[in-house]
Amino acid sequence: MSTTHHAYGATALAEAVKKLYSEGQVDYWLEPIVLVGGQQKPIGCIEDGDAVVFCCRRGEREIQLTEAFVEPGFDRFPRRDFQNLTFVTLTLYHEKFKDLPIAFAPTTIKDTLGEIVSRAGLRQMHTAESEKFAHVTFFLNGGNNRPFVGEDDVRIPSPKGIPFDQVPELSLAQVAEEVIHGIDQRYDWIVTNFANGDVVGHTPNVQAKIKCAEAVDLRLGQVAEAALAADYVVLITADHGILEVAINPDGTPNVAHTTNLVPFILLDPRGPEEVKVSDGKLADLAPTVLQALDIAQPPTMDGASLVPPEYDWEGQRRVLLIIVDGWGIGQNYNSNPIFLAQTPVWDDLVRRHPCAQLRASAEAVGLRPGKPGNSEAGHTNIGAGRVVLQDDVRLDLAMQDGSFYTNETLCEAIHEAKQRQASLHLIGLLTEKSSHGSIDYPLALLQMAKESDLEKVYLHVIFDGRSTTPGSAPALLEKLERQVAQIGVGQIVSGVGRGLALDRDGNYAKTKRAYDAFVFGDGKYAIL
Repeated sequence: MSTTHHAYGATALAEAVKKLYSEGQVDYWLEPIVLVGGQQKPIGCIEDGDAVVFCCRRGEREIQLTEAFVEPGFDRFPRRDFQNLTFVTLTLYHEKFKDLPIAFAPTTIKDTLGEIVSRAGLRQMHTAESEKFAHVTFFLNGGNNRPFVGEDDVRIPSPKGIPFDQVPELSLAQVAEEVIHGIDQRYDWIVTNFANGDVVGHTPNVQAKIKCAEAVDLRLGQVAEAALAADYVVLITADHGILEVAINPDGTPNVAHTTNLVPFILLDPRGPEEVKVSDGKLADLAPTVLQALDIAQPPTMDGASLVPPEYDWEGQRRVLLIIVDGWGIGQNYNSNPIFLAQTPVWDDLVRRHPCAQLRASAEAVGLRPGKPGNSEAGHTNIGAGRVVLQDDVRLDLAMQDGSFYTNETLCEAIHEAKQRQASLHLIGLLTEKSSHGSIDYPLALLQMAKESDLEKVYLHVIFDGRSTTPGSAPALLEKLERQVAQIGVGQIVSGVGRGLALDRDGNYAKTKRAYDAFVFGDGKYAIL
């Protein structure tokens, strides 16, 4: 393998990315790029007999691409007939993949809020649009994809085929309509996610963020009014912050999550408005819901109710929990879209009802110190009623103590590729701080391959565009070129935007473009 400046591929891909930028493309939606050599033949396509490690963590965004590689009878698009492909996932993306080799299998979360409510014989409804549906089901239920007895899940499709900042209301009107329908059906517990703050908050469009806040305010008022009229206790919170900061201190657009506190508001049509609620953390929400439902808190939940124990609920109540995604508590500055927006409902809620502040980042949700919260950690902690150690912490600890490098599943994948005289392929996110992954994992695997004398190792990168600064992909690729050169093994052979490779909205045409790049070498050519 050549050791010239361009030998490792990333520099060539960086030049191709710059050209796509000039055509108006952005990191998140970058069309596939493939590295080609002599006679414009794609380099490093995935072949039968090879081993693949999907180096992303979390779950809902990784499902469709994993299905394309491993699911028997997959018929969403034509694919290669792999008879002997080793496919390893870094974490468990879905219960259906439990029989795959999983490098860091999850610990099962028992006695989640949904499970306890079901065990009590009560009816519950979980609803959100597709962008956040997994969060009020899979993550809130502790990694469980199957509804509990008495649980009805309602998924509203998010807008398709149009940038989210062009439709800042998303599908919130339909979500609100379903919540009100659930109230009419008298579910004992309803949980909903208003996705707008997070989804639009990840864009640099400040005006869209303001409109997003106003849309949330409107629908929040409609839903809260219906719930209170039906004698529901309403709990309003957020899973993390992002929308409250539009501009970074250096003047650049903020498109990343924050470490800010999030709100907690109690609305009780029977209760005194002057009641004192406590500050706390997201894990305290499940005990609060159980207290209102008059269900005993299980010993496995070590969170504490945010409402005083002496509070008189006047018997068992029905509860609506509204998670306003990405709605952090920010400063009342012109860089805060929530402050700039017309939000009469929100202003009235925080003025007239008991409010508190919750920790939703770092150690309070099982993340590393100083790390911003995210929707997965937030919903997992909300549902568990305890602080749940997140995958990034588990993986970082494994990197620090060296156990990542001796992980049996990862070592076996490298061994199998070497025994077959085949290639090892690493699919990884080109970022250093996303909750979906880190480029550190593929780099560690490259080092492991080097130590095992495995030479044919190929890296397929997914451009982030969410946790990375817009337009930063070329610089990240140049850095990756230097890192791979230092290790001395591996080539970066393809790249594709996260919006295509990690689609979670059932748009398999997007998934196909990533799959075809990795397997067939289809895409814009980057010449080595």
